[in-house]
Amino acid sequence: MSERLDVHKNRVRWIAAVVSSAVALSLAGCTAQELRGWLPSDAETTNNTSRVIGLWSTSWIVLLAVGVLTWGLIIWAAISYRRRQSDTGLPSQLRYNLPIETFFTIVPLILIIGFFAFTARDDSVIEKANPNPDYTIQVFGKRWAWDFNYITDGVYESGIQAQLNDSNNVDITSLPVLYLPVGKTIEFDLESRDVNHSFWIVDFLYKKDMLPGQTNHWYVTPEKEGTFRGKCAELCGEYHSLMLFTVKVVSQSEYDAYIQSLRDAGQVGQLGADLNTNNDGTTEG
Repeated sequence: MSERLDVHKNRVRWIAAVVSSAVALSLAGCTAQELRGWLPSDAETTNNTSRVIGLWSTSWIVLLAVGVLTWGLIIWAAISYRRRQSDTGLPSQLRYNLPIETFFTIVPLILIIGFFAFTARDDSVIEKANPNPDYTIQVFGKRWAWDFNYITDGVYESGIQAQLNDSNNVDITSLPVLYLPVGKTIEFDLESRDVNHSFWIVDFLYKKDMLPGQTNHWYVTPEKEGTFRGKCAELCGEYHSLMLFTVKVVSQSEYDAYIQSLRDAGQVGQLGADLNTNNDGTTEG
């Protein structure tokens, strides 16, 4: 009996060593894209993307370790306790093993509490209001496009839904464009003109609901110049897939030039809630 127990212990140690080595080698060979969990952005895109990438990647590493350990134990049990030709009758049964049952209860509970705590910590930072943003931009979602009110600058841009070209692909030039100055804190005031939408700048790794009759807020500081994709992330009707927009994070001079171009085009003022299709034009803060 003791010899068999020693054999089992040696097998467990061997499996643990193999699993640990495999995890270490896998992580050591990871590319930059793999280390950020194949997310479409990098840590320098906004002031929050590094936090999101860290939470996402760490969660997957923990879950991968749990998965590998679980699969290893399943394979080990299937091999170690397989029925042999010399075996007769039923194998010994295991019932009401309090240590094992406690382990199977406590470990998942610790994991759940840990995931919740770290998620709540990061979410509280991302959702924290900034009382002194550099710019305030009001965004209206509408079936199936976007209106952008540059509140601080007193101009607006109104968009239409994405148009298809002759090849039945989206014509990028038809998309409404949202300009943001790099390194400046932006307050987004998010509202809907009709049904539920969701404002999603993909590379910013965050999205926020837009609900009729309610104003949601999101604060972010773009830290990397570039052109990014934006879309609605809430199924909102027939042409939901064409509710797209482009985000350009540019230098302050380029941003100022764009704002001036809107003024020159006569797009001065705001496109207000009076254009909403299903309420009396009022919103709740």
